[in-house]
Amino acid sequence: MPHEVSVATRHVMQANRSKNTKPELLVRHKLREAGLSGYRLHWKKAPGKPDVCYPGRKVAVFVNGCYWHRCPHCALPLPKTNVEFWTQKFARNRLRDERDQRLLVEQGWTVLVVWECRLKGAHLEGTMRELVSEVEGAAHRDGGRLVEVGATAPWKLAVRRKRMHAHRTLGRR
Repeated sequence: MPHEVSVATRHVMQANRSKNTKPELLVRHKLREAGLSGYRLHWKKAPGKPDVCYPGRKVAVFVNGCYWHRCPHCALPLPKTNVEFWTQKFARNRLRDERDQRLLVEQGWTVLVVWECRLKGAHLEGTMRELVSEVEGAAHRDGGRLVEVGATAPWKLAVRRKRMHAHRTLGRR
């Protein structure tokens, strides 16, 4: 039996944009600034309708919100109410993202994922430098690949997750 959502909650959730979000607008602005215009927005011919798409270069850019796509860099808690619903919702979002990325890579696309948190503060310039470099270099590569732009080195991320888990575990005692 589905959980009933209050009218106020429904309005708040409907106000969340799926297109033209601030992080997406920032990425598009920075790409144009770097001379990389000529992209398509939410191109329907590509799996997952990438936020920014360069069909000629076979580059798909997804600008992911940390909350909805469950960022690996942010330790975002689940909502405290209706936990089962949110757990399933976030799992569906992640499965959909993985499917779309896999389909694009199989079709020979370079898939670039930019997390919202990597577009803030000290991360912004490095993330955008990497994104511009990846878009420019994609035309010279064969085969598809997936790149998390602005990502922390995997070994650093694993160490951080272990620390966060230990901190949470110690905090519960």
